[in-house]
Amino acid sequence: MAKVTSKLQITLPKRIAEKHGIAPGDEIRFESTGHSITIIPGKQPGQEQLSRDERLRLFDEATRRLQARAAELPAATPSPRDWRREDLYSRGTAD
Repeated sequence: MAKVTSKLQITLPKRIAEKHGIAPGDEIRFESTGHSITIIPGKQPGQEQLSRDERLRLFDEATRRLQARAAELPAATPSPRDWRREDLYSRGTAD
């Protein structure tokens, strides 16, 4: 049975960590489920970390999709206003 330290840290048994693919430095999430606590690994078994180049490629693809979508939208035209910027600096002063 694992114990909780004074800093509220818990040691995960090696056998369980290996079974679920949890390694030092991995992120895990705790969820309160009624009268128990569930530990959820940040990555699912078999889910590999993407390489830097793959993440950049996916980011570039998403950027191109957003740019194409934005190009299809009508250009926003500002509505006319009844004041000028200079008017802001002369408010409340005697002319």
